[in-house]
Amino acid sequence: MAMKKLSEDLIRQLKEKFFIDLKKVDSFESLEALKILYLGRKGEIRKLFHQLKDIDDIDERKRYGEILNSIVVEIEEILEKEFKRFKKDKEEYSFSLLEMSLPSANFQIGKIHPLQKVYNEIIEIFSYLGFDIQEGPEIEFEDYNFTMLNIPDDHPARDMQDTLYLNLPKTDKGKILLRTHTSPVQIRLMLSKKPPIKSIMPGRVFRNENLDATHSFNFHQVEGLVVDKNIKLSDLKGTLIYFVRLMFYEDIVCKFRQSYFPFTEPSLELDIQCLVCKGSGCSVCKYSGFVEILGCGMVHPQVLYNVGLGYEEYTGFAFGLGVERVTMLKYRIDNMRLFYENDLRFIKQF
Repeated sequence: MAMKKLSEDLIRQLKEKFFIDLKKVDSFESLEALKILYLGRKGEIRKLFHQLKDIDDIDERKRYGEILNSIVVEIEEILEKEFKRFKKDKEEYSFSLLEMSLPSANFQIGKIHPLQKVYNEIIEIFSYLGFDIQEGPEIEFEDYNFTMLNIPDDHPARDMQDTLYLNLPKTDKGKILLRTHTSPVQIRLMLSKKPPIKSIMPGRVFRNENLDATHSFNFHQVEGLVVDKNIKLSDLKGTLIYFVRLMFYEDIVCKFRQSYFPFTEPSLELDIQCLVCKGSGCSVCKYSGFVEILGCGMVHPQVLYNVGLGYEEYTGFAFGLGVERVTMLKYRIDNMRLFYENDLRFIKQF
């Protein structure tokens, strides 16, 4: 539409043309196009607004502006009613196509995976005890994974049958590997932060294991670290006994056994009463009445020295537990492979 000089006749003609075009609208899309044609940024009414600047008389410019604004409001109200009409017609038409006699679709609703459920519960318990959460990379340096944790070069854990090394150039921190435990996060934390430290390190770890009922090359751990002045073995025992009783049940019997880990001294393992036989002896606990659940101990002075902390001033304790093992004990699951098959019949039980 070629624009003439702004006048009341020109405005009236534009309004009449709008109503003529409105009668031709036969769909939601054509109505949208009509709105853009008249009210869009480059629409017909916008062009008239641009001509207001050519009117020198202020009162005259104001009068034409009010006329144009009233037309915009009128057209918007008309278009809104038409949009509602098309929307209503479309909904009624869509509803008429429904076949109400057909049976509804049977949707499979998933459940929280038992590993995730126990993982969340472990984190919640230690968060309640004041531990913060620290995470680190799954691809790690040999020094952080072994050397700084007081694991010597000839230790069996470094051999290829246990550790998955990556075919990458050796760095100044040793070879690059998939972490075999979440303990490297403890090293990174102690290198970057001075005590007091009270953290847990949840995450996925990797070992060169054959997949069977109780082993996997990929599993999950939650490790914990506390470093401060005057941390004692009794602090470690009290923390872990409290955790076990919240995780399983209040009166569960547990005991500590002496063990060996390169990064703790003394080193202990925590056994809990077998959840299957209640301590009377069965094949699950090998007729001992107890099942090992985690390893722990006081942080070795050499580890504190390796990260630049004064081992005469600071002491600490550390522990590590496998999420899969805890889940298997808690729910009496006898095959780790069930966790990774994603069978809804299994997952729905939890």
